[in-house]
Amino acid sequence: MRRMISNAAMMRKILFSRAVLALALVALLPGALSGPSCAWAADLQIHKLAVPDFKAVFGQIESRNVLPARTRIGGTLASVTVTEGSLVKKGQQIALVTDPKIALQLQATAATIKAALSQLDNAQKQFDRVQELMKHGNSAQATFDQSKTQLQVAQNQVAVAQANQKVLQQTATEGAVLAPAEGRVLTVPVSAGSVIMPGEVVARIASGPYYLRLSLPERMAPRIRKDTKVLIGSPGVLSRVDQNLTGVGTGTIVKVYPEISGGRVVADVSVPNLGSYFVNERTLVWVPIGTSQVIAVPPAAISLKNGIDYVHINVSGTVIAVAVIPGEEVAGPNGPEREILTGLHEGDQVILPSSEKSGL
Repeated sequence: MRRMISNAAMMRKILFSRAVLALALVALLPGALSGPSCAWAADLQIHKLAVPDFKAVFGQIESRNVLPARTRIGGTLASVTVTEGSLVKKGQQIALVTDPKIALQLQATAATIKAALSQLDNAQKQFDRVQELMKHGNSAQATFDQSKTQLQVAQNQVAVAQANQKVLQQTATEGAVLAPAEGRVLTVPVSAGSVIMPGEVVARIASGPYYLRLSLPERMAPRIRKDTKVLIGSPGVLSRVDQNLTGVGTGTIVKVYPEISGGRVVADVSVPNLGSYFVNERTLVWVPIGTSQVIAVPPAAISLKNGIDYVHINVSGTVIAVAVIPGEEVAGPNGPEREILTGLHEGDQVILPSSEKSGL
């Protein structure tokens, strides 16, 4: 009998100890907050947000115009003043072609002009004598006409020789190879000392404007629209996608080509300040191809305790802490918000700190 009483007393002590422990654990639980508190004052009803779905693709930097700088005469390339990557202005001399024959031809033309001038002087004197004799009736009309014709022939010979000299002088100046437009030199396929023919390419110049060309899978064609904003990566690779499109850079799709080739649709993207990239360089691009409905809350609504994220919600007047898994930052109606992957549902009343009430 005494043993039974002793066992009952011990059982009551154990039950009492477990009750005290349970009450202590309940007090420590985040969900033990019940009823309104002065630290939590504002409710926010959850509504799903539409955020863009991004597809990561590679785009290639291209120049709208790539112009060749060609030689206008044949000869020996005396000098080249640019290299790959050089920036040039329109009309800038980038190379010089020389031809020794042009100097010899100029000398020959100068001698021809002197001979023609001498013949012109002699024809002019002969014409003056015949004209004077005609005034006194001591010369025949045929002789006068012949001397006049010889004078005109000599004048024309001088004009021809002078024209040939101008042609050779112009040819000598065309040895300078000029940049056809302002831009960046892509290639220089020749070097000083090379023998080249008229029309050969000395340099290729990308005159811009630069744009980004995308080659997208055929299945994405119905979702690609003109004036769509895209996110442009740096020459490296971005670590994440910024849903607010405020990352390294943004661009706008300005043209979608109507022809699909090889299962790919081509689109051009206008991007400011693309001159700092290399031509034909590839960079990562995020293209929005649709939207998703997500649940998101202001970052201040998420509290961290014991390594777990909680959001406090109002359920029938009782504040309950719900464990959640936050996702990426998205653009909300009142600023950046955090996506909630699990734990909350549309229509839940979220409790925000009183300091956040003004931001609602």
